[in-house]
Amino acid sequence: MMQQKQTEVNRLAWNTKAYEAWMTHFGTPTERAVELKADPKHPLRRWLKYMGELQGQRIINLLGSTGGKAIPLAILGADVTIVDISEENKQYAQEVAEAAGVQVDYINADVLHIPNEEALRNFDIVLMEFGILHYFSDLNQIFSIVARMLKPNGRFILTDFHPFAHKLLVDKGNGVCLRESGDYFDTELREDDIAYTSIISENERSRLHKVLLRKWTLGEVLSAIANQGMYLRALEEEPNHQYRSFPAFYTAVADKITTSIPLIP
Repeated sequence: MMQQKQTEVNRLAWNTKAYEAWMTHFGTPTERAVELKADPKHPLRRWLKYMGELQGQRIINLLGSTGGKAIPLAILGADVTIVDISEENKQYAQEVAEAAGVQVDYINADVLHIPNEEALRNFDIVLMEFGILHYFSDLNQIFSIVARMLKPNGRFILTDFHPFAHKLLVDKGNGVCLRESGDYFDTELREDDIAYTSIISENERSRLHKVLLRKWTLGEVLSAIANQGMYLRALEEEPNHQYRSFPAFYTAVADKITTSIPLIP
């Protein structure tokens, strides 16, 4: 019930003025396509060392938004699918892909309720990136879908906001500091602005809808991945580019193991 409420609120938010925001932020689809084709490896720089040869690989990008990662993957030869809840994200991504001369299969759906989901199997890589886990109230549910989509020994790559930064830090304009009311172990759903609020003109911001977010600890994330039989290969933490004493993002790389390994007491 909690997830259903969260999904419906967030679906409404992500289908309000998203296309307009991306046109403002990235430029026209043609302009964005030129940018991605000029250097397709740059948007993928965190993950290329974990992906191997991309030509012919089957990759699914869950909550893939405007295709900013999926389209470069397709340019480099991968067979790419996106699943995302926003029709406006899909419109922008498909126009960029067409302008870039690549094919990306875009499924506009709630990732927890994908029509004919059982057909989405045997992917080499499942990619989830940047601002995605907070849309779920049960990580086991989303990671079980990830595990089903992977082929045996397939790879899950997850990059997201570092929980320490996401939960406890705030930038007040003169430097990053701890939130006065921050609670790393908070488990409540919290209302927040949608990610592209600052891109929309001030006159239009009143028309935007809030999102409902559940922010996770790093332990909760890694444990939920392990619960689905995925073996952690790497965990990278990145510092904030301005305030390098604080973390900004993390990347977890996990493989779908095919044999049962008992949990060490």
